[in-house]
Amino acid sequence: MRTPGYALPGKALITFTAALLAMAPLFASAQESGDNLYRAEIVIIERLVDPQNVEEHMASRMPEPVDNLAKQMKVFRGDGSLATSLRLAPETDLRLRSVAQRLENSGRYRVLMTAGWYQSFPPNFEGEPMQVAVGDWLADAGHREVEGHITIDRKRYLHVGVHLNHWSPGGSPAYPVQGDATGNELQPASTNARAELVTWIRETRRMRSEEVHYLDSPTIGVLVFFRPVEG
Repeated sequence: MRTPGYALPGKALITFTAALLAMAPLFASAQESGDNLYRAEIVIIERLVDPQNVEEHMASRMPEPVDNLAKQMKVFRGDGSLATSLRLAPETDLRLRSVAQRLENSGRYRVLMTAGWYQSFPPNFEGEPMQVAVGDWLADAGHREVEGHITIDRKRYLHVGVHLNHWSPGGSPAYPVQGDATGNELQPASTNARAELVTWIRETRRMRSEEVHYLDSPTIGVLVFFRPVEG
């Protein structure tokens, strides 16, 4: 499900999706683990394209700022240090590791984040949004190139909600100026805080275990994989 008014060029969608499907065969098994323990894997990639070739008109959109959330998936700060709330599994254990390497080796994609961890997702589990901040540091804007949050819930199936913004340097102020309780206008923290929205992802997808799922925009994509852990 995409935001109303969002349209991905047909040719770009076919090319991008075909490349991913060729490198990441789907597994149709839908196992469930008795103790509800899973290994969750998420990879965020950037499609290396000239922004002028992106048939989107997102520069005028101003998403709400991403505040510091209680949970972090992977947040790279301005100094390069990493914050995460997860006990990350070794990348050598991950099913998506080889897929990410093949995509990057193709020269058409850049891997921005790889994360895998073990977690119990019992029925009716309502997850908290996990903050994401990856890619290049946009010094004038004061945030990373790709930022937002990802949420995992479980009803009958696992559901992953992706809420990510992809920014480029320059353009309009990253976030609109707001007013205080008295109606007085508050100025941005820095008059040089500028970034232009290239694309975003606003999508929630139902997941099946042992299948590689892909959510996308014209410039960024998210690969998701869940594997039940027996015993």
